[in-house]
Amino acid sequence: MTDAVRAIADAVLYEGYVLWPYRSSALKNQRRWTFGGVFPEAHSALHPDDRCAMRAECLLEGGDPAGVEVTVRFLHVVRREAREGAGYDSWDEATERELAPGPIDIPAGCERDGAIMRSWEALAGAIDVHAEPVGRGVTRVSVEVVNRTPWRGDDREQALRRAFCSTHAVLRAREGAFASLTDPPEHLRTAAAECRNEGVWPVLVGEPGARDTVLASPLILEDHPQVAPESQGDLFDGGEIDQMLVLNILALTDEEREAMRAADPRTREILERTEALTPEQLMRLHGRLTAR
Repeated sequence: MTDAVRAIADAVLYEGYVLWPYRSSALKNQRRWTFGGVFPEAHSALHPDDRCAMRAECLLEGGDPAGVEVTVRFLHVVRREAREGAGYDSWDEATERELAPGPIDIPAGCERDGAIMRSWEALAGAIDVHAEPVGRGVTRVSVEVVNRTPWRGDDREQALRRAFCSTHAVLRAREGAFASLTDPPEHLRTAAAECRNEGVWPVLVGEPGARDTVLASPLILEDHPQVAPESQGDLFDGGEIDQMLVLNILALTDEEREAMRAADPRTREILERTEALTPEQLMRLHGRLTAR
């Protein structure tokens, strides 16, 4: 995965992980993991809005579909229990999972880090990839991710700890080229319209014009999305303006900054990075003009 592709995939992976005001007490940060959730089948049966499978379909022109590399990525919720004086609150963090096609079998576990105990639930499921010819030299490539983690209960917060959060797939063709589903060429419009995507939307990623990599994203993106070069780092809200969020962070009171520092290692990193910005870096966030 190239740096440009990973930057976009990581932005999708952590979109909404924690939002302004970056404190665990904020209501919006107590209702997290809102994108790309793939829940246990038993939970989904009771709550159909929480899907138990994600499906992505895209079109490959030319090349051998067997040479398409598929990577599925998601966040696995990790419960953090912190004793007094640990420097962090008790809260839910997440760890990244990056898997190839085949069975999903992640055992439960826990680890202690001084005054902090982190634990996570077992996950089970499967990643299946199929290819089907739909015309001369054109193949529909399908990726399906299913969560078969055992589950009993009706508590969504508990179900989230057994869910695949922010699930997305990256498909890379060693040969051939993917077609845009956002703006397919005329000869592929019918085949593109017949592609079935559930919970994600495939877009071309990489350098402008590149057609070797597709990101099946739970967020609606345009083809070849880019991270603004002026950005000094992720703020977990790609729909907002970095300048506005940075200025809001700098306007926090000392008490609010301490709450942000204690919320999560990633919010602490955002705070320390923002406090360290130079006047020149702040000025770069004011914007730029680009030719269209």
